[in-house]
Amino acid sequence: MLRNPCLILQRPPKATRAAVQEQAIFGSAEVSANAMTSEPSVTDSTDRMQRDREELASRIDRSTPSDGIHATALPALRLFRASDPGAQVCAMYEPGLALVAQGAKQVFLAGESYRYDQANYLVTSIDLPVSSQVIGATPEQPYLCAMLRFDTRRIGELLAETDMPEPTMSAGRGLSVSPLSSELLDTVLRLVRLLATPQDLPILAPLVERELLYRLLLGEQGPRLRHIATNGSRGHQISRAIGWLKNHYHQPLRIEELAGTVSMSASSLHHHFRAITAMSPLQYQKQLRLQEARRLLLTERCDVASAAHRVGYESPSQFSREYSRQFGAPPLRDAERLRGGTLALVG
Repeated sequence: MLRNPCLILQRPPKATRAAVQEQAIFGSAEVSANAMTSEPSVTDSTDRMQRDREELASRIDRSTPSDGIHATALPALRLFRASDPGAQVCAMYEPGLALVAQGAKQVFLAGESYRYDQANYLVTSIDLPVSSQVIGATPEQPYLCAMLRFDTRRIGELLAETDMPEPTMSAGRGLSVSPLSSELLDTVLRLVRLLATPQDLPILAPLVERELLYRLLLGEQGPRLRHIATNGSRGHQISRAIGWLKNHYHQPLRIEELAGTVSMSASSLHHHFRAITAMSPLQYQKQLRLQEARRLLLTERCDVASAAHRVGYESPSQFSREYSRQFGAPPLRDAERLRGGTLALVG
């Protein structure tokens, strides 16, 4: 006589004592597998980012006893602190990452404004003359930031090793802000942690830097970085043009000569240079001249005529006019303000 098939399906298999004990200790195999493969919740990720951000702020705070930029045992990594908003300052931003642990800052590039804070990071893919201002800082809650300078050659090597596709979009501005991910924050935090164990830096720091570059290349800023590091791309050609300008800023600028140096037509150079830097090559050269003149006035105590001549100006009066428009005061008065500590040369 056949059994009722429904009864067979409803009757559970007899569990052995060992199986019952295993389930009581570890749970069912299905539940365990689900627990191992489940994604972390949004709340967990947010809490982790907050803890990482607080730890990063604490470590930067301990490593920066005074306002300003502080070098570290890792040459590419610098830490910045500001206890009040202060005034706008002019600086040359190198290719790199700026990640804020506390506070906020605003950067101005040829009239464009970029704000970044604890939720957003800044990437500069090419040397850019900018002005900047800390906009969120108090003595109790100072602005704290970690800045990592990029080596574009290492980016190119990483691209070759990983065989990432060439970017299809244009290079875009050489400066941009993107939302901060937990993975990027974690990588920067691990790099800063290594400062507490100097003996580990030579071995582990290059690995963490490599991971950081890899994450950036895969993220929203990846196409910009790939453009600058890829030989033959427009971004790479503009990077070479900027290198030439930095080495010859004191010489008269001939666009056709510069275009030929980087294998571009004059019109193409103008178009792509402005697209990436938000200024023409001539405007860029003027920024370089004025910032170098400011350094000469401050650190070498040059007179105005000597500083103007050394950076390529034939007319001291024209130099003084352009300097005043750029920095908000005539050369000597501006240098006195800087020596008095009311401004900082870098932001």
